[in-house]
Amino acid sequence: MNASLAHHCSHVGRFDEGNPLAERKTRWAVLLTALMMVAEISGGWYYNSMALLADGWHMSSHALALGLALLAYALARRFARDPRFSFGAWKFEVLGGYTSALCLLGVAGVMVFESTGRLFAPRPIRYDEAMLIAAIGLAVNLVCAWLLKDEHPHDHDHDHGHAHGHGHGHGHEHHHDLNQRAAYLHVLADAATSVAAIVALAAGKLWGADWLDPVMGLAGAVLVGRWSLGLLRQTGRVLLDAEMDAPVVEEVREVIAASPIPARILDLHVWRVGKGSYACILRLATREPASAEYFRQQLAIHEELVHVTVEIEPA
Repeated sequence: MNASLAHHCSHVGRFDEGNPLAERKTRWAVLLTALMMVAEISGGWYYNSMALLADGWHMSSHALALGLALLAYALARRFARDPRFSFGAWKFEVLGGYTSALCLLGVAGVMVFESTGRLFAPRPIRYDEAMLIAAIGLAVNLVCAWLLKDEHPHDHDHDHGHAHGHGHGHGHEHHHDLNQRAAYLHVLADAATSVAAIVALAAGKLWGADWLDPVMGLAGAVLVGRWSLGLLRQTGRVLLDAEMDAPVVEEVREVIAASPIPARILDLHVWRVGKGSYACILRLATREPASAEYFRQQLAIHEELVHVTVEIEPA
């Protein structure tokens, strides 16, 4: 058996140093969210607005989740070069996103509970003051969402000019900072509850539609629940290394299938080790003399593969 092991530590390392810009934006979002949380909870209690009070408590859970995101960045930076982590500490950020998604799911449950309670036991509300605070809260949420928005496109196409004489394009999912995405979804969820609170308060003030407050809360809970489940699936796949359906896996198979030296894949393992970077273990069978280094060079056209191990067995 002829085996070749290739390390690309410089490539893996650059993904594990953390995301300073995202960390700085998250820090600002935590500060703004915490200040608005205090204002909404105080205003909701003073003006007897259950919608505003509920929005404030929802914002407190988001402040906690954003704090978790900030902690994940700090841990990823602290342990970036710790030798105990084979591929760096990038998954701290993914774990932070997963934990935030769990918090987001809990927020959806609280929204259902509170909205159901208000549906059966409405209370008098001082609408004008509550709407003003809710509007300020919405503005703060939109500012935080702008700070945390991922500026990269969701998808992009790129062409690989293969050494075996043909080029073709692949549609790749852009690999987001999942920790930043979790924080972004939290502030979007908070913005949704702020909008629901404003609409419900306006309807109650103008038309006496008190029932709209809890109904909007239930609708917001469904929206928040969908966001949280999607994020749980996305981060869970990374944490469990369940990405053998990623586009890069099919690209590996294409390279081997199109190789001038015929080879058959006996075993293939691909998993993510950073944002947009993968490790690959490949075992091949071939009837013609070939080195593992030859196939590794064939795979080098895919810059996503930063750590490649190739083993050759005679067919």
